[in-house]
Amino acid sequence: MDFELSEEQQAFADSVARFAREKLAAGALRRAHSHEWDYEAGQLIAEQGLLGIAFAQADGGQGGTLMHAVLAIEQVALACPRSADIVQVGNFGPIRTFVEYATPEQKARFLPGLLSGQKLICLGMSEPEAGSAVTELKTTARQEGDEYVINGSKVFSSHGLEADLFLIYVRFGPGVGGIGSVLLERGMPGFSIGQPTRFMNGEQWGQLYFDNVRVPARNLLLGAGGFKKQISGFNVERLGNASRALACGRYCFNLAREHALQRKQFGRTLAEFQGVQWKFAEMAMKLEQAQLLLYKAAMEGEHGLPSAQSTAMAKLACNLAGWEVSNEAMQVMGGLGFTQDLLVEYCVRRTRGWMIAGGSIEILKNRIAEGVFGRTFSQRPGMAA
Repeated sequence: MDFELSEEQQAFADSVARFAREKLAAGALRRAHSHEWDYEAGQLIAEQGLLGIAFAQADGGQGGTLMHAVLAIEQVALACPRSADIVQVGNFGPIRTFVEYATPEQKARFLPGLLSGQKLICLGMSEPEAGSAVTELKTTARQEGDEYVINGSKVFSSHGLEADLFLIYVRFGPGVGGIGSVLLERGMPGFSIGQPTRFMNGEQWGQLYFDNVRVPARNLLLGAGGFKKQISGFNVERLGNASRALACGRYCFNLAREHALQRKQFGRTLAEFQGVQWKFAEMAMKLEQAQLLLYKAAMEGEHGLPSAQSTAMAKLACNLAGWEVSNEAMQVMGGLGFTQDLLVEYCVRRTRGWMIAGGSIEILKNRIAEGVFGRTFSQRPGMAA
């Protein structure tokens, strides 16, 4: 059993790290505190071949693996945490589901813009009454001739304010079997976006509203019965979330380590105090443990999709490690870490959000327990497993 990256993987990671240091690091603080999507950085990242890394070359991708995509997110985040969002949105999340199930015609229409960094795709899944209980969604799709009429709303959709294409979970009929998805385009009559509001991490979002939006049949992605396919793709999305959380923790760890080696108190560096040494020992262990689970899940995806169990474990471990390490790094750096002159406080806020987004840590624990016991457990009152 080999726990090291292969020679080719290490060379790829090194090349991405050089690119990120040279092209992205200088603007890291500005990007983190900006509410605007950085299309310039997106095009640089696209030109470097870091969008569509694990997509087939026939689709305009790079023909790589999930492991390459994970490595790219990590290395970019270590230089510019916010730019890792661009790598994420071009490899995981809704774009991954789109590439997996879109028709050739749909791919020809939308992928060139998405993979060039010029356009964004947004996922519309959560609703006011359907967050973790995603199967409770109420947004409907009613077929009328060669169109689908969409009514409902979505909340908490990342990049919704800037996106050009929206992958929307809809209900064609009752039950889980009635759930599928359609592709909406910005500007369609009846499709509107509410006033911007802000998350704790600084990201902005607006509620998506659908009032008799007429979507042509050619924009159907997955019809009734497509829910399980969509969720299987969503499991892969968790690797992108996990990669960014872990990388933010490591980013803060590196800053705090340098600080501890240089900052003097009571006549000696912080690194010489046993209490500080214990903090770093614990942080290093948490990062290493989470890294192994993340790589295990990514390697499972070399020949298909990783299991829901592996991705749940990876995301849970990386979310906790990223949050705990960045928070502890801020404590080590004291007031300096708490200022917005450095990105430690930004990483604390970002990692806290990922413990909710993409599957909360509580939902992940439920999923892991199902794998442990080999059975499902319904969270709905009065329903047997």
